[in-house]
Amino acid sequence: MKCVAVSDIHLREVRTPPADLLIVSGDMTMKGTPEEMSWFANWLDRQPAKHKVWTAGNHEIGIEETPDLATRIAFETDSIYLNDSEVEIEGVRIWGSPITPAFYNWAFNRARGPEIRKHWNKIPAGIDILITHGPPYGYHDLNRQAEHVGCEELTDVVMNALRKPPRFHVFGHIHLGYGRSIARRKDHQTFEMINASSCNERYQPVNEPIEFTV
Repeated sequence: MKCVAVSDIHLREVRTPPADLLIVSGDMTMKGTPEEMSWFANWLDRQPAKHKVWTAGNHEIGIEETPDLATRIAFETDSIYLNDSEVEIEGVRIWGSPITPAFYNWAFNRARGPEIRKHWNKIPAGIDILITHGPPYGYHDLNRQAEHVGCEELTDVVMNALRKPPRFHVFGHIHLGYGRSIARRKDHQTFEMINASSCNERYQPVNEPIEFTV
């Protein structure tokens, strides 16, 4: 299955190449208002992918306040919205979550520690693609002050707690972290970390969609 991943498009006309699966890992808008979500629906509908899976991000305030917005967009675009949930497409298991560590009271924020851990404990072992809006701590998560701002609990789950890690972990949120790398666990299992942020710190869509094959 050919996959294309983007994140943090922020109402920009990002173009994606043809694929079997398009993944959008949040921050499609600025506030997730009905008008912005309609823009996203139009954008998503025009992308040349057979299947489309997405989750929200901290900018999608309107979706957290009115979950039916996401349901409607998914229906209108024949896509799949994931919110601490899983879907299987052509034998590929995908799990997604919009949750990120608390930061200035944006959408889908949870306190670091036990509160956010409750969400990551729902991730099943052995999935093919894990989609989270934010990065795990220490992986493509450096901000402009060169500080790691990813989620420590998420790192512990994917690197230690899961019996079998995902084959690919796709996220965004930290625009400067765009890129991909191989993570190696203590038990020698490996998987790929992918920060698919489309926009840079100035909200310019300068980063190419990231392609991979499952």
